[in-house]
Amino acid sequence: MLRTAAGDAAVARFEARYRAEARRKALTTALGGALFLAACTASAIVGEIDPARFAAGLPNIVDYVARTLPPVSRETPLADLGEWFWAMDIWLVLLADTVLMAIVGTLAGAGMAFLFCFHAAANLAPNGWSFFLARRSFELARTVPELVFALIFVYAFGPGPFAGVLAIAIHSAGALGKLFAEANENADPRPIEALSAAGATWAETMRFAVLPQTLPDLLSYSLLRFEINVRAASVLGIVGAGGIGEELYLVVRRFLYADISAIVLLILATVALIDLVCERLRKGLIEAGERKRTR
Repeated sequence: MLRTAAGDAAVARFEARYRAEARRKALTTALGGALFLAACTASAIVGEIDPARFAAGLPNIVDYVARTLPPVSRETPLADLGEWFWAMDIWLVLLADTVLMAIVGTLAGAGMAFLFCFHAAANLAPNGWSFFLARRSFELARTVPELVFALIFVYAFGPGPFAGVLAIAIHSAGALGKLFAEANENADPRPIEALSAAGATWAETMRFAVLPQTLPDLLSYSLLRFEINVRAASVLGIVGAGGIGEELYLVVRRFLYADISAIVLLILATVALIDLVCERLRKGLIEAGERKRTR
């Protein structure tokens, strides 16, 4: 009887705690759901979301897209496509400029991020002031949009790809600096402690203890940023920063609908191809990094 009574009491206590925990979780879920709903409602009010206006404007979107697609007949498809992409040679040159802007900007941004990413890692920074300066610099660089940087540099240096490259480089440095620093913070501390105990300098410790661990991740992040920068470089032409974006902005302002769709399709095909190539490269780098960690 004593064992049965003690067992019943234990079960009763467990059930009471279970019910209390269930009530607490239900209350937390309800409170979180209410806050989320309130935030969505406030955002819709501030953003002036109007479902009726959205429904009324959808046909206009369809109409605009339909105007950009010229008819391609079965009888003369090649001739119609040739007329559609009549300035292919010009557009390909501008598209190459856009890709080159992204390449140079990504390389420059990744280089700047690499130089200071060890200072921006909380567990690796040699002192507090270098950590603070590196972190705040990266935050400033990635907070300002590329378009704003491009406007500043177009005003300073004149229109052209140079302004676009600088804008991409600075913004990429800020974004990659944060990613690089977080990768460094996740490095295995044992090689770092071993080199420090052996008398290695801070730079030697970063070079031989941290970099071999994080290099695949740094390269993977750089490739991801390159994909983003190709799309960003296509937009920077709107403010005169060179590339295919300038031509796209020009045909949009002139209402040359067929040219709009032709340029957009070229950009889409280029970005898709670059994404596929970079995805394969990133996958190889990640697998190489995992194999190195498991050794």
